[in-house]
Amino acid sequence: MSTVHLTLPDGSVREVSRGTTSRAVAQSIGAGLARAALAARVDGQIRDLDRPIEQDARFAILTDRDPDALDLLRHSAAHILATAVRELFPGAAIGFGPSIEDGFYYDFGVERPFTPEDLERIGQRMTEVAAKDYPFVREEVSREEANRRFKDDPLKLERIADLGSDETISVYTDGPFVDLCRGPHLPATGRLKHFKLLSAAGAYWRGDSRRQMLQRIYGTAWFKKEDLEAYTHRLEEAKKRDHRKLGKELELFLFHPYAPGAAFWTDRGTTLYRVVNDYIRELQQRSDYLEVKTPLLYNKGLWETSGHWGKYRENMFLVLDAETGEHDSSLKPMNCPSHYLLYQSGKHSYRELPIRYATFDVLHRNEVTGALAGLTRVRQFAQDDCHIFLMQKQIADEVRRIATMILEVYHTFGLTATAKFATRPETRIGDDALWDRAEADLRAALEATGLSWELNPGDGAFYGPKIDFDVADSIGRKWQLGTIQLDYNAPERFDLSYVGEDNSEHRPVVIHRAVCGSFERFIAILIEHFAGAFPLWLAPEQVRVLPISDQQAAAAAAVHRTLREAGIRAALDAGSQTLNYRIREGEIGKVPYMAVVGQREAEAGTVAVRIRGAGNKQEIVPVAEFAARLTEQIRTRALVP
Repeated sequence: MSTVHLTLPDGSVREVSRGTTSRAVAQSIGAGLARAALAARVDGQIRDLDRPIEQDARFAILTDRDPDALDLLRHSAAHILATAVRELFPGAAIGFGPSIEDGFYYDFGVERPFTPEDLERIGQRMTEVAAKDYPFVREEVSREEANRRFKDDPLKLERIADLGSDETISVYTDGPFVDLCRGPHLPATGRLKHFKLLSAAGAYWRGDSRRQMLQRIYGTAWFKKEDLEAYTHRLEEAKKRDHRKLGKELELFLFHPYAPGAAFWTDRGTTLYRVVNDYIRELQQRSDYLEVKTPLLYNKGLWETSGHWGKYRENMFLVLDAETGEHDSSLKPMNCPSHYLLYQSGKHSYRELPIRYATFDVLHRNEVTGALAGLTRVRQFAQDDCHIFLMQKQIADEVRRIATMILEVYHTFGLTATAKFATRPETRIGDDALWDRAEADLRAALEATGLSWELNPGDGAFYGPKIDFDVADSIGRKWQLGTIQLDYNAPERFDLSYVGEDNSEHRPVVIHRAVCGSFERFIAILIEHFAGAFPLWLAPEQVRVLPISDQQAAAAAAVHRTLREAGIRAALDAGSQTLNYRIREGEIGKVPYMAVVGQREAEAGTVAVRIRGAGNKQEIVPVAEFAARLTEQIRTRALVP
């Protein structure tokens, strides 16, 4: 056939000559569309505008309004970055340059790390490359030709060697730079107008710590200047909110080289940790969870039964047996198998189900040193971990109940959440029939909740599908937190059972549930979400009482005592510094309330209340009324005064 038929988004069909490019199709539809065109979607695949169309297809032109356009822009920006680096550092080896969430990066083999001055020069050269408006030209080449073109670039030669014998090899040229790449790309470099290079860091080639260290440059790119400015503003705000910085300033936690990846919580940090923990405990008690504690160390037999010894061992802290000289035990990296042993220890009737075991036990996972990052990536942590044993017919009700609790928690902290349904990963245990059943049951339960959700294919746990909850913090960043995981494999592997109405034994189903996930990571998120200015009920120090002078010291001590007796975490600062100095210290410490006691207040039984963030405004309030007001805010877990 000499023509092909293209089905457009509106359902109309356009007949064009075989070999026509997407650019030509856009021009035939309209000059405005041709000017806005960035790429085309051909049968769902995004392709360069100048690739010929050889067969009938569903067809759409990609403009900057398309959800996939930013990835296209950022991938092209990465290539423009590589073009600039090669011009400024001709000997640089070229690694990978993908788009990532909110930006892009490229890895380079250079003699020394990039400096901030280098990034400035590279960014300027990128602007020059963009201004020259080089077209991105795609070419398919043979393996021999690819090896010839990249004969002086060992990183690219290694990548070529990895390609399958039947795989199409394509290269892209923009001006003087040629790169091995699948594409697609923007029509030309001039489409990149709003970008910023953000940082440089070391990165092992292909993520393998046994390979050479490359230098990775991170950047971001946007179609609109205001979007770039908004993003860079969020980055600056995120720097100010960094939990590592605030944790130190607010004296919440610290780390020590003698215990890498394990936090030391100060008294203030421990208070914050305990308040979060107690809130989750309160909700679980209200919802008939049974709080349990199980051992920390287990023989490898447990992990062999669970499947972790074969599929997760590299992430576990193994313990060497002094007699055999073999690693035959491990600190637990998760609570699931210990809860199975607990369930297995007795007989259970269908009348008992669901049985909900919850724990806050300490866990250990062997994260590599380079991956450790404050509280967000640690080796020792605790989870609000729960395992629910139930009948298949109870799944929908239980999932609805769990989802309601999870969303209540996030709402209490001022976080908004979205749900994702994650299906079977490539590496998994259990046969496909079991997975089909588990995915169908969990999907039905999720749909029954009425929540909106999106599909996340291939991201399930190795033992079952799951519902994950992503939360957005106060500056719009997304964090994956809660999870509901459906497990048909564990009851089989551990031979779990219950006695049904028919007096026969049946297999229960297991639901793995966490709301906060790791408390360490969740507290890091809260620190950054609130920028350290915690609402009253969370704040380690809720009120600071300040006498103006020594003459009011006794009256201030009485106020302090009254507040403490009301269950309020109050501190007394009767130091010798000036009042203004002590007020400033309270502001730096982000204390929600300061209660100033002058002579009039001492005589009248009142305090001059200063609220965090309200400047110099203050309100004269009777002490009893002030205590009652704070007690109510704490009881309701109010987010604002």
